[in-house]
Amino acid sequence: MTRRQELLLGLLGAAVAFGICEAVARAGIVRRSYLPPASEVLGRAARLAGDRAFLDGVGVTLRAWALGLGLACAIAVPLGLLLGAVPVVEAAVRAVIEFLRPLPSVALIPLVSLLLGSGTRTEVTLIAYACIWPVLFNTVYGLGETDPLAKDTLRAFGFGRLAVLLRVELPATAPFIAAGVRISAAVALILAVATEILSGFGQGLGIFIAQAQTETDGTRDVLAGVVWAGALGLVINGVLVGAERRLFAWAQEPRPEAKTLQRSRP
Repeated sequence: MTRRQELLLGLLGAAVAFGICEAVARAGIVRRSYLPPASEVLGRAARLAGDRAFLDGVGVTLRAWALGLGLACAIAVPLGLLLGAVPVVEAAVRAVIEFLRPLPSVALIPLVSLLLGSGTRTEVTLIAYACIWPVLFNTVYGLGETDPLAKDTLRAFGFGRLAVLLRVELPATAPFIAAGVRISAAVALILAVATEILSGFGQGLGIFIAQAQTETDGTRDVLAGVVWAGALGLVINGVLVGAERRLFAWAQEPRPEAKTLQRSRP
């Protein structure tokens, strides 16, 4: 399936979902105070694009998203390379990692707020904590998938451990790291908005949603804020997917054995 076909199918799916929501609201199946017509929600979301205060809040959310994601990558990539390259270290910290990984970041909001106070530092810390794991485990997995023949060839020519890591293992692991970053980018946006909603004060897209839900007939604004959050996630994912395709086009090509299998099928 071509990218154009994927885009057309995506637009078709969005149009169908829009039509269903609009029809349900217009038919009175659900009260408008609970589910306003989709056209009203999208109209409100479009008008928010001209609201300077709202855009400033979106900027605050995106800044926390970028700082948290960047901090997570700065920690997870070197740590993943270390764990993947030194089995002794990986075995020593495996229990600690498996203990920390299942802890939900949202559940840590009271503790982190108590230690760091409310504001950007708490938000960035929680985002970084949640985003470390996809990048970390993708990095370790990518190192494990490196072609052993390429590593043995460099060693045979006298290259040391660091040279093998930089010349073979890191380039081969880069597509896996990029995939982990893309997953973490979505997690970071979720945490940024959720942390703001739960904090209930300050600036940000989550703050707009939290304040809207306390107002009379605020459902439309809540849904408009959700539309903005979804649109931001869609744009971020599209940018990262496009970057992956450009930077790692070689990693998406079918392997020779896969091509052989395809030709051998009737």
